[in-house]
Amino acid sequence: MGIEAALPTDAILTTQLKRVINWARRSSIWPMPFATACCGIELMATACSRYDLARFGAEVMRFSPRQSDLLIVAGRISVKMMPVLQRIYEQMTEPKWVISMGACASTGGVFDTYAVVQGCDQYIPVDVYVPGCPPRPEMLIEGIMAIQRHIDNEGIPPKGPNGKRIPLNIAVQPTHVVRPQPLPIGLR
Repeated sequence: MGIEAALPTDAILTTQLKRVINWARRSSIWPMPFATACCGIELMATACSRYDLARFGAEVMRFSPRQSDLLIVAGRISVKMMPVLQRIYEQMTEPKWVISMGACASTGGVFDTYAVVQGCDQYIPVDVYVPGCPPRPEMLIEGIMAIQRHIDNEGIPPKGPNGKRIPLNIAVQPTHVVRPQPLPIGLR
């Protein structure tokens, strides 16, 4: 008594092996947080029960680069910390993706100083930029879903002619509308 007896004779389920692999890959993304500032708090809130990142297959936060395939850079990166971030990125297994979460990780934010890197995309390829200071958990979930959509369509990050990985450069659009202040702000 096998599976052949349970299936009707006229029903055939076929698919491409690439689609099955991409489905498994997109449904089990293991993020590694690299949180250095207030964006890390929003990253923790994303994994809590209110936003429940587990619904999207990214439940297991790994703190070992060899067990993760999504690096979430959240917060400002100092010049002394950049070699650590590069080493973590190099230790991750292929295929790997990177999310730059927040204004500090993407552009340096308000910290335009000699000690803060003005965007981690100068040193590692960034696939998705999540704007905000700090971005809402919904924005991070949208960034993870953008990577999942890419995995469904393509699967492997593209390589350039020199063999280096080309970043996807997807910018997540804000999902909210900023309303004006209820009272005018000013000195009396």
